[in-house]
Amino acid sequence: MSESRPPRNQPVAALVVRRVIRATPERLFDAWTDPGQLAQWWGPQGIVCTQAEIDLRPGGSYCIANQLPDGSTLWINGVFESVQRPSQLVFSWQVGGAHANIERVTVSFLGVAQGTEVVVTHERIGDEKTRDGHELGWQGCLEGLFRFVTQNGDRHHAE
Repeated sequence: MSESRPPRNQPVAALVVRRVIRATPERLFDAWTDPGQLAQWWGPQGIVCTQAEIDLRPGGSYCIANQLPDGSTLWINGVFESVQRPSQLVFSWQVGGAHANIERVTVSFLGVAQGTEVVVTHERIGDEKTRDGHELGWQGCLEGLFRFVTQNGDRHHAE
């Protein structure tokens, strides 16, 4: 009798990261979807976003270049499945080359009394180690978004 195993690239992990930020859903949605703003806050500490391209529509693509502390560049790209301004984005997520696992990210912007709760749900992750790395990355991104809107107020919102 043969041993039953999951397919080689079958996703095994998911995660949810949340952060309440004192800003409107519209302000945070814009900071997330405008390439010029996203480049200013994206990535955990030590990572610099050197390029961001966003075609914000269902079926539109995005590409983000992350410069790592060692000087190398890690590319993240995907396609928007759903764009619901200002409440939600759903997009595929692929790190590295064409043979990388295609994951899915949902970002929700939920109005709460203290501002907006940003909820990042990352699914279809290939393994627990990658999941743990993504969790740290998303926590860093939400910290960067918090600092960006706190320091910039509504300056970018009118643009």
